[in-house]
Parts: sequence; structure tokens; C-alpha cells
Amino acid sequence: MKPLKRHESIKSFSREHHQGLLLCWKIRKGIKNGVSVERIKKYNDWFFENHLKPHFADEEKYIFPILGDEDEMIKKALTEHRRLIRLFTEENDLDKTINHIEEELDRHIRFEERELFMVIQEKATPSEMQKIAELHDELKFVENNDDKYWD
Repeated sequence: MKPLKRHESIKSFSREHHQGLLLCWKIRKGIKNGVSVERIKKYNDWFFENHLKPHFADEEKYIFPILGDEDEMIKKALTEHRRLIRLFTEENDLDKTINHIEEELDRHIRFEERELFMVIQEKATPSEMQKIAELHDELKFVENNDDKYWD
């Protein structure tokens, strides 16, 4: 697949997505290496609070309004956000939940990158894109090195 052209104003969201895809890789690696689900859950909880929740909030505040709440792609993205929030806050059946997080987060990010963001950058006015650039501060990723279970 050839690289997608991303508008400068939303590149920061794509960089944040990269960290989400890395989380999926870390989960896969942990599962493959027999790491306890409790260790994976602890890291997932940290990632969710520090990166994913603020990322979802920023997308919903700055990007999604361009297409509006009635747009089918926005409805899908919002439904996926709610589903991922439920998965990340689930405390039971961790084996199953962690597998679902890995699969659904990966699929969600790829949907936003390959489909939703492409439509948004086509339909957004230059002033809307400028507003995103002015208002959104990229979430700087600082790794939690307390337990690098994927190493």
C-alpha cells in the first residue's frame, strides 16, 4: 500500500495513531511471549489514561465536527471510540478483552487513517484545517518504562 498523503493540519493525529499501532504490536508481542494479562492490562491502563482518552477527545472536538454527527463515518468512529473505552475499562475476562483491544484498536486506527481522514481532508475548508492546526496540541508521547513487557 502506498503512503497516504496527509494534510499538515492533521499529521499530529496520525503520529498519535502510530503510538496506538505500537500498542497493538506490544500487546501481540506480550501475548506471544506469555506475558501475564495483568502486566499487559497495567500498561494498557496507563496508555489509555495518558494517550488514548485525550486523543479521542481531541478527534471528537476538532476533527469529527467537520463532517458532523449525522455522517455515517463519524457515527462509526464514535461507536468504535465507545467500544474501545468499554474494552479498556473492562476488569473481567482479561485474556479475551486484551485480544479484543489489540484487534479493534488496530482496525479502528486503520479505518480513520485510510478512510475517515481522507474524506475529512477532502471536505474540510482551508479555514477548518487551519483551525485544527491552531487549536490542537499534539500529545507528546513519553514512554512508560516501568515494565517494558514487550522487550
